[in-house]
Amino acid sequence: MAIAVLDVGKTNAKAILLDEAGDVLAQRSRPCAVLPRPPYPQLDLDGTWAWAVSALGELAALAPVDSIVPVAHGAAGVLMAGDRPALPPLDYEHPGPEETACELEGLLDPFLLTASPVLPLGMCLGAQLLWQQRSFPDAFARASEFLLLPQYWAWRLSGVKATEVTSLGAHTHLWRPGERQFSGLVERCGWAGLFSPLRRAWESLGPVTPELVAATGLPPDCRVLAGIHDSNASWLPHLVAREPPFTVLSTGTWVIAMAAGAALDRLDPAADMLANVDARGDPVPTARFMGGRELELVAGADGLHAEATPTDVMAVIATGAMALPAFVAGSGPFLGRRGEIVGGPGPEPARRAGLGALYAALVVDAMLDRLGGDGPIVVEGGFQRNAAFCGLLAALRPGQSVHATCDPSGTARGAWLLARWNDRPRWPNSLPAPCSPWQVEGLAPYRARWRALSAGDRPA
Repeated sequence: MAIAVLDVGKTNAKAILLDEAGDVLAQRSRPCAVLPRPPYPQLDLDGTWAWAVSALGELAALAPVDSIVPVAHGAAGVLMAGDRPALPPLDYEHPGPEETACELEGLLDPFLLTASPVLPLGMCLGAQLLWQQRSFPDAFARASEFLLLPQYWAWRLSGVKATEVTSLGAHTHLWRPGERQFSGLVERCGWAGLFSPLRRAWESLGPVTPELVAATGLPPDCRVLAGIHDSNASWLPHLVAREPPFTVLSTGTWVIAMAAGAALDRLDPAADMLANVDARGDPVPTARFMGGRELELVAGADGLHAEATPTDVMAVIATGAMALPAFVAGSGPFLGRRGEIVGGPGPEPARRAGLGALYAALVVDAMLDRLGGDGPIVVEGGFQRNAAFCGLLAALRPGQSVHATCDPSGTARGAWLLARWNDRPRWPNSLPAPCSPWQVEGLAPYRARWRALSAGDRPA
């Protein structure tokens, strides 16, 4: 029997079919749109659902599916009024929640309790909910539940509503990881009744709905799991396979560094550091930045699709060109700074690619220093295909090995593990061969100058 994963990210949605061994059999994907509709920019629930039904039907025709695991990005959820949204799900890049930021800060628990920093825009679900409550009181008053995004899709698939801790604890201000309970914000704002019962990510909510069976050809007894936050899906195979310390870089639109064995007291909310909550409910020291988006902005369209060599990177260093953080507001270890490119790497796409890889590697290097991420570094997701990024990161961190996984979808592997959780599968703890550090003349002084300029004065 096969497992289907419905993975709805910020940039793309995927439906992935895996066999009993966890190998990918087939995949379908589509871009995820943000709809510029009133009353605010919103996630495309109906468009994604229509695509998901079609994609699941195609996968069901390839192999019998016994389980579907929903996976989705964080900072997203849907206020429900019965079986319809009371309000559309907010795009977390919308600035609306900043209107109630001052009120929110007065309602929050201390950072030590939630390990959730105050972030701009709508990047905290607590901020989204407060803004919706204040801005749309009538619609908010009609809300019966608040479904985190993975559990929204689980409900569409099964008809059963649930809450799960990995999304609940992903920089939301809604959860106290150390105490495994809802935060004071939930109580102060009267939101406790909006949350459905807590279920484990690997728990079955029930079979797929009869309507979905008719539309897709899925088996009537195909079960739907509660689902999981995407970065935690990538984390899960490592969590069950090896002992700390180790660090996983989950890469895509966001670069999320999760460090097993790091100390929670190193977390600095002013540097976009926080604690995620893993599928077992334990806090995981985490640092992050919007790396995929920033890489695109630094490298440009041509550089994004080019491959840099060590020679290209050395040419960039020789020109003195630097990309200084940060190019996306509200993320990363250099919060409050405005990104700029000093000098110019030249028009060649490979040099633009080299500048982008240098920038991304330097930001991750700074993140890991602050986080205390020790042991092997495992790069998953889109950046594992970027040889320049992996080689430069290995050169910047000579005391650690850097391993680029060949698996294009670590989230799918984690979801597969959930679907077979009761069988107690153990993911192999072997790692791919380490990436060879790139031999780049001038990298050390370039790094020192980049750090000084990133943290201090900028050139005129």
